Amino acid sequence: MLENRKQIILFFFFTILMIYAGRLLYLQVIDDKYRSLGSTNAIRRDVQIPLRGQIYDRNGKLLVANVEVYDMYVTPRKVKPLDTLTFCRLFGITRQYFDSTMRMAKEYSVNRSSLFLRQLSKEDFAKVADAMVNFTGFHFEQSFFRTYPAHTMANALGYIGELSKKQYDEQGEAKYYRKGDYIGLTGLEKQYELDLRGQRGIRFTMVNVKGEDKGSYGNGEFDTLAVIGKNLYSTIDVEVQQLADSLFQNKVGGVVAIEPSTGEILTLGSYPTYDPNELSGRLFSAKFRELSLNPDKPLLNRVTNSFYRPGSTFKLVQSAVALELGVITPTTSFTGFPAPMACHGHSAFHTANLHNAIQNSCNPYFFNVFKKIIGNNNISSPFLSARDGLAVWHTMMEKFGFGVKLGIDLPGEKAGLLPSVERYDKVYGKNQWKFSNIYSLSIGEGELGVNVLKLANFCAALANRGYWRTPHLVKGIGKPSGGVDADLVKVHKTDIDASHFEPVVDGMYDVVEHGTGRVARLEGIEVCGKTGTSQNKKGGDHSLFIAFAPRVNPKIAIAVVVENGIWGARAAAPIAALLIEKYIKRDIKRKEYVEQIMNTSYRTTASRGAQPVKSGTPEN
Repeated sequence: MLENRKQIILFFFFTILMIYAGRLLYLQVIDDKYRSLGSTNAIRRDVQIPLRGQIYDRNGKLLVANVEVYDMYVTPRKVKPLDTLTFCRLFGITRQYFDSTMRMAKEYSVNRSSLFLRQLSKEDFAKVADAMVNFTGFHFEQSFFRTYPAHTMANALGYIGELSKKQYDEQGEAKYYRKGDYIGLTGLEKQYELDLRGQRGIRFTMVNVKGEDKGSYGNGEFDTLAVIGKNLYSTIDVEVQQLADSLFQNKVGGVVAIEPSTGEILTLGSYPTYDPNELSGRLFSAKFRELSLNPDKPLLNRVTNSFYRPGSTFKLVQSAVALELGVITPTTSFTGFPAPMACHGHSAFHTANLHNAIQNSCNPYFFNVFKKIIGNNNISSPFLSARDGLAVWHTMMEKFGFGVKLGIDLPGEKAGLLPSVERYDKVYGKNQWKFSNIYSLSIGEGELGVNVLKLANFCAALANRGYWRTPHLVKGIGKPSGGVDADLVKVHKTDIDASHFEPVVDGMYDVVEHGTGRVARLEGIEVCGKTGTSQNKKGGDHSLFIAFAPRVNPKIAIAVVVENGIWGARAAAPIAALLIEKYIKRDIKRKEYVEQIMNTSYRTTASRGAQPVKSGTPEN
């Protein structure tokens, strides 16, 4: 019995041994591809970099394209002694560059390839290709750099740059990117990196000890094809965008235009800006340094990252909230009610109805509106009344997108500032503040902070009479429409009855027809707007204007901020009006007016020699 069991065990081990021996014989003697490998003793792994996806505007015009180039890589272990002087002359580099780059490559890895020289043109590659047989250890990979045919939207489109050490290390074990690879660093290039980059391919080539190509390994069985990145189809109207660029010459600020029904962004400009082609190609580092040191901060996206007090534009949301809460009606007046701020040139109107108060931007009227919203009528406990009222107000304001992130498909969006009960408790102490501490919020001043994007989005909510869709820059991935995240077309309701927006819209219409925004009137287009001035302690006040058009079935909602522009009607409103005209009519009749605005400067204050465009009644 014991002897039989011993024979079975020996037979089992003998069988396993024979299987291993047979497999070894097959690999070393019979299998042709391994016999070839033994003779050459090397397989070169060439990475095929796919072209990055291109970006188009809403009408199919190219915003971002590719130029094919060649990058040279080095594998230090494979480099044989070479004529360094000839090599440097061939590629137009210095001996110092050669030595330092080789040293860094060895520090990275002697067995893995490192980037040695970037972006040789097709012509340059053709000149050196034959000579490379004398320089083992170096090889070329087809690559590209970005080009921007429209020369616009630098901050929104973003740029690509070399992968940082931190980004490389954070990949973990499954490393897709190699040292020296390009990756989206800002804007849409970063937001849609996984779609734009495509999928790289791998080609295995057998080489002999001299580094000569001996053909495809395994007849290409193990190769993978590169997959070109997906194109992005943006919501931008490049013609309107380029007009905005022209109108903002010699000015600081931003503009955002949105299609209200869809949330698609038609124009998004931060100024001063730069030509995005400056951060593309071999001069990236030098140009980036130059731009980063520029005191005008062209790399800053003011549309999403600069915050301003909304000024009188905020009176519109105060009106809608007050109507929903029932603390006023469209006919409410405040005759005899005092206020700590006055109107500008039209003091009699603060006793009139809501329509006239919006039309003429009456400060005392909205002081009293906000007082009713906060509920400061509780004389016995004004502190508790202010806490309760502000909590309700804060919640309703968030539904318009204030104090929260809107969800735009750009990295780094910030929520802005919407004061809360907790904030004032921290500043003044719990139950130690009341309406008199916060009344400046009534006219869009105080502790409020909104960016241009939020103002445009708020205007879209007014145009839609109570809802807004997530503002977004891309409407199609890989095809002209579809494939985007569902959150980018999400509907956000303000929970204010649509009927309460009609008196607000009526007032906005007369702001442009007969009020503070008359400079924005357009023949044949019913424009509804609101001027505003944002207080600024470091210079001239900022000029704000929001508007939508037409009044019925709106096609565009827009917000413009011009820093140091003083009044909304002075600087921002003329720019908005021309952009609305361009988008709706596709042309502008007043060519000389465009030139006049282009040549008007608000870089610091009007006192520095600027000749501002004459406009309607100034207001705050």
